[in-house]
Amino acid sequence: MTQFLKTYFQFSIFNRLEANHFNRLLIIAIAAIFLSIPLISTAKVYDVEEYVHPVKPAKEHAKLSFVIAKQLQYQHYRQMVLDDELSSKVFDAFLKSLDPNRTFFLAADIEQFERFRFLIDNNFRRGELKNAFSTFNLYQKRHTERLVYTLNLLENHYKDLDFNTNEELIIDRDEQLWPANKKAQNKLTTQQLKNVIISFKLAGKDDKEIQELLVKRYKNQLNRIKQTNNEDAFRIYMNALAESYDPHTQYFSPRISENFDIQMSLSLEGIGAMLQAEDGYTKVKRLVPAGPAEKAGQLKAGDRIVSVGQGVDGEMVDVIGWRLDDVVQLIRGKKGTTVRLELIPQKTVDEHKTKTILIVRNTVKLEEQAAQKEIIEVTNNGKKEKIGVIDIPAFYIDFKAAQAGDPNYKSTTRDVKKLINELKQENIDGLIIDLRNNGGGSLQEVNSLVGLFIKSGPTVQVKAADGRIAQLSDDTDEVTYQGPLGVLVNRLSASASEIFAGAIQDYNRGLIIGNQTFGKGTVQALQQLEQGQIKLTHAKFYRISGDSTQNLGVIPDVVFPALYDKDDIGESSLPEALPWDQVENAEYTLYPNFSHLFPVLQDNHSKRSKVDPDFLYVQETVTRIDKKKDQKTVSLNYKMREKEYNESRQEQLDIENKRRIAKGEEPFKNIKELDEDEDVLGLNDDHDDKEDDEDSDSQTFLLESANILLDFIQLKRESLAKK
Repeated sequence: MTQFLKTYFQFSIFNRLEANHFNRLLIIAIAAIFLSIPLISTAKVYDVEEYVHPVKPAKEHAKLSFVIAKQLQYQHYRQMVLDDELSSKVFDAFLKSLDPNRTFFLAADIEQFERFRFLIDNNFRRGELKNAFSTFNLYQKRHTERLVYTLNLLENHYKDLDFNTNEELIIDRDEQLWPANKKAQNKLTTQQLKNVIISFKLAGKDDKEIQELLVKRYKNQLNRIKQTNNEDAFRIYMNALAESYDPHTQYFSPRISENFDIQMSLSLEGIGAMLQAEDGYTKVKRLVPAGPAEKAGQLKAGDRIVSVGQGVDGEMVDVIGWRLDDVVQLIRGKKGTTVRLELIPQKTVDEHKTKTILIVRNTVKLEEQAAQKEIIEVTNNGKKEKIGVIDIPAFYIDFKAAQAGDPNYKSTTRDVKKLINELKQENIDGLIIDLRNNGGGSLQEVNSLVGLFIKSGPTVQVKAADGRIAQLSDDTDEVTYQGPLGVLVNRLSASASEIFAGAIQDYNRGLIIGNQTFGKGTVQALQQLEQGQIKLTHAKFYRISGDSTQNLGVIPDVVFPALYDKDDIGESSLPEALPWDQVENAEYTLYPNFSHLFPVLQDNHSKRSKVDPDFLYVQETVTRIDKKKDQKTVSLNYKMREKEYNESRQEQLDIENKRRIAKGEEPFKNIKELDEDEDVLGLNDDHDDKEDDEDSDSQTFLLESANILLDFIQLKRESLAKK
């Protein structure tokens, strides 16, 4: 500018006419400079301080933290001493709950926090929360900084983002180092944003849509940080302590307690799904049997909820980064109303390809959870055989009706006994008890249900925190069904289901078929606090053989391909899960042992599955997903990602067409036809999700279970004939 003025005055001496010209130029130049100032300032700049409001512990929190720490120390099954070792565990758990992907905190922050590592036990004894809240407040600040940086990129530098580089982003950062400094953190944030944008581009969205959607998403997250209160900070910190004991021990703040009570009573007018927070997402933990979500058949355990909409055409609200209780509040609603959920399916290979489903809210009725029967006919050695199937979605009992003396009260055992007698009238050749997706229920009911298939004897052992072991037993010699028995289980068969399958296996009473079960072998109890509740583990289940069902679950005698990844679903996937162990076996009378036939049954199953189009499809799909899960990094080059995406979709089409051709069906000509077929079903995701929706895979596995049971019957006859 100085040089410009100097030049101007030089010219003005020599040529007045030119001076007039330069006067005009000078005015234009100065005007341009000043006019540019408001143009620059119109760009939206977000301020961290506008959103960060440090929180302080409430007076009651000090006493409450002391009480909870004492209750856990003396009443939890583990009875761990509150010492430096536990203090270190809580420290790591607290940081992980705040920053699971090591994105927000800097290395210097972690170094600063390290001085708290072995002080947490002392802090709990004194009800001291200063260190915890200072850590939480810095997290809030760092989180806000990342959101502000991302929004500034989106609003002001979207067009500058380069998608032609050879950069790669590490997908899972939970074991990576925290960013060394702000420069490294800014680079990581930019890479993460580019990855999200590429995903949206591959999903068919244009730049304007992507920019608007992401700006809205991150603004929402900023506004939610504003709403964070001291109860949120306290709850996260106390759960870092609770979950250091085991994954089912939890502190519920007053608001969360209300939601938990509603869910447990099954009186909630909603979708019938248990949800949990994980890495910024709301994840489906399990579905309530016979609830609206399970009956709709499209929502699955492990699915992550991206956005929620009201009615068939209400605006979709992005819920990534929301608090769990706020998401629950959004999904909950009056009976008969519709909620829309945008999901990243648990089984998806391409995470950018979400699907949107509709669920009509309703209440869960006990009678809808009742066991149901069917008969399937299977041709075996040229002869038609009939196999009865009883599907048990949960172990239920109507306690109120039973206590009131109602002779027709509903219970699992009473209903199954009635169904067995009806099936016997149909002259079935064998019976399958289907416990897939059964998450458990009444311990009393599973004990009496085992009694329908055995003479009197123990069914399960329960070990208390003090080491005492109690046995539950069937005390009657009456046996409702003495014929060939199969029990079908999967990864979502848990708790009471595992007790039943374990008892049938230990007695040699029947054949266990399917997948390794969930592995939840612990018992929880709720305790009221002055504010909120604490749910803690106080006992552990053991099979009559002495083996625990905890962590390991029940291993089937004949194994099917796994539809759920054990690293994602199941007790063994949860941090601080209690270990598998053993106690003394109970005294019981064994049925004849035919375990020497299991390898032959597995071999026969393998031979059938190698030529069965549906089994081949499941196996190839599982292999495809496993291969994708092994990927550690993702390219930030759009053309490379597009190529990988198209190859993945083509592979999906090839797998589907291979099955269709084998079944005599017309193959799809292209991916568009495949998508259109899925859209008819209300899906927008991989075809393999459709096949797990209580349809093809479910019936395929059930039919194969019948074949396996018939093989077992035949082999037993031959074995007994030889003897």
